[in-house]
Amino acid sequence: MQFGIFSVGDVTTDPTTGVTPSEHERIKAMVKIALKAEEVGLDVFAVGEHHNPPFAAPANPTVLLSNIAARTEKIVLSTSTTLITTNDPVRLAEDYAMLQHLADGRLDLMMGRGNTGPVYPWFGKDIREGIPLAVENYALLHQLWREEVVDWQGKFRTPLQGFTSTPRPLDGVPPFVWHGSIRSPEIAEQAAYYGDGFFANHIFWPTSHFQQLIAFYRQRFEHYGHGKADQAIVGLGGQAFIRPKSQDAWNEFRPYFDNAPVYGHGPSLEDFTEQTPLTVGSPQQVIDKTLTFREHFGDYQRQLFLMDHAGLPLKTVLEQLDLLGEEVVPVLRKELDAKRPAHVPDAPTHESLKAAQAVHA
Repeated sequence: MQFGIFSVGDVTTDPTTGVTPSEHERIKAMVKIALKAEEVGLDVFAVGEHHNPPFAAPANPTVLLSNIAARTEKIVLSTSTTLITTNDPVRLAEDYAMLQHLADGRLDLMMGRGNTGPVYPWFGKDIREGIPLAVENYALLHQLWREEVVDWQGKFRTPLQGFTSTPRPLDGVPPFVWHGSIRSPEIAEQAAYYGDGFFANHIFWPTSHFQQLIAFYRQRFEHYGHGKADQAIVGLGGQAFIRPKSQDAWNEFRPYFDNAPVYGHGPSLEDFTEQTPLTVGSPQQVIDKTLTFREHFGDYQRQLFLMDHAGLPLKTVLEQLDLLGEEVVPVLRKELDAKRPAHVPDAPTHESLKAAQAVHA
């Protein structure tokens, strides 16, 4: 079981001080957060891709992740998400293979369509073609990483003749891919077809919605012959704000929640925590609620938490990571690993994929 954090890189005013970090400060803070994540024993750091305010998350996550790769040794680096719709698959193949080499294999990707409509025309794409773009672009990326010489023709880009993407994936093993979605069964189908992972970022919508998506993915994963339904590779998002005492957590987090760009001025904090995975409270309360995810979705392989959003100052985020890494994750890891049946796999890593490839060679 892998545990980690993901960042959307929002530049948000701290409602308790009125201070808005600069883009420079926010980008540097994300590096410090990633280094802290490794220090406290987390397995994964993921960063999103945005091209519009109020986000400072990089337009090209490989730049930020390359910097972090050079300063870390163990943590897996990922995206949350890479826009498979508006990026050129050839460029994705080259950039992420290069990052895979620089990170010595500590890399995987989460592919998604993104949640910002205006991005499409900025890159010459039509949002009405979102699903076909995701399907075609990923099919090409998948082929580029697995075939030395590619002849290809599709609808959305110029054909390729005798093309070789360089550098080739490290050890001949492409980075593992998760497909992230909050609403589209077509993306769950795509993940199942390739035997890839499916990541349900269920931080905003009710559990019942994501139960349907994940159940569909598991069913189709088995249909395509990749294993039993309960062996499908599932990742989940979550949110937490942790303090040693529950009431302190509620009091401190409330102004951030009430003014957050995404969910502020909407449901109350109490209603939101009841209806979504958001947990505000003590380490034990975060443990207890996170353990219910297995009851809802079955055994799964990756749990990522959103911890640095809504204007929270860096000092507070780093304190959150101390509590997450020292008091929450060790208990979750022990409990969930003990409950997972032997036939349910761990999250794929470069080394496990390399070993599996050697067996089938």
